[in-house]
Amino acid sequence: METALVFKVLYIVAIVAEAMTAALAAGRREMDWVGVCLLGSVTALGGGSVRDVLLGRHPLSWIEHPSYLLITSGAALATVVIARYMHHLRYLFLFLDAVGLVVFTIIGCNVAMGLGMPVVIVIASGLITGCVGGVLRDVLCADVPLLFRAELYGTVSIITGGLYVGGAQLGVSHDLLMVGVMLIGLGLRLLALHYGWRMPKFVYTETLH
Repeated sequence: METALVFKVLYIVAIVAEAMTAALAAGRREMDWVGVCLLGSVTALGGGSVRDVLLGRHPLSWIEHPSYLLITSGAALATVVIARYMHHLRYLFLFLDAVGLVVFTIIGCNVAMGLGMPVVIVIASGLITGCVGGVLRDVLCADVPLLFRAELYGTVSIITGGLYVGGAQLGVSHDLLMVGVMLIGLGLRLLALHYGWRMPKFVYTETLH
């Protein structure tokens, strides 16, 4: 029960951080307060919503828990007030974004596992939950999504999901598995940020005639 509570707290922290980083993106695009709130909520809750729609799982998390909308919208609006100080918190938000990635990934895997989905769908569910909110944010801001760049982001989600599914099939204690996989996924993401690890790029410039 204590682990579940910690995980719940981490989820709330993650959606707050995602909403705040999205609000900064909205500010760079000079959006009004509605756009700030909408982009914050879409970024924080969009991955889980897309996952639930694809898996036919209802109600969606923010419909079942309307407080999530208030939390994400409030966090986005709060960012408007403290935006001038946000550059001092850059490394904190990179850390919280990494936490959000692994927490969302594990949640997505749990949901698919609870529905009895095949392994590949479970891992895909984790990837969707962890990354699609950011994709929606970038698309709405007319940016190339981080998921599609060379940065080690989606790969971390896939590895995290794979380890979680593998551990579950081996019968590892759920609490131990969850903590262990979170630490591995978080460590991998932070190392990638620190050392600039990237996936190989596919570059094609030749024109077809």
